[in-house]
Amino acid sequence: MPDPAVLLCLCTCPDAASAQKLAETLVGERLAACVNRLPGVLSTYRWEGRVHTDGEELLLIKTTDARLEALKARLLELHPYELPELIALPVELGHAAYLQWVRSMTQHC
Repeated sequence: MPDPAVLLCLCTCPDAASAQKLAETLVGERLAACVNRLPGVLSTYRWEGRVHTDGEELLLIKTTDARLEALKARLLELHPYELPELIALPVELGHAAYLQWVRSMTQHC
């Protein structure tokens, strides 16, 4: 059976507290190997017929395709937004040892 594909997921959060809670939960439950938090992101978007610009924190979540559905379910359960962003991008190339570490950190116990 081939190794699961590594994914980089993007998710925005409204504040540091919700971003930290999500990051700790996803890593603690082995749904992600690592989550980077980037504060100071400004997002401009259309919601309920109006254009908004808000400060957010961006999460860079490293996981695998094998864990994506469980990660998504947990994120939707915990996220404060009605419609949270979750975008998964395949990692096509990278440091092989790091990619293997992501896979090992997200394996079921």
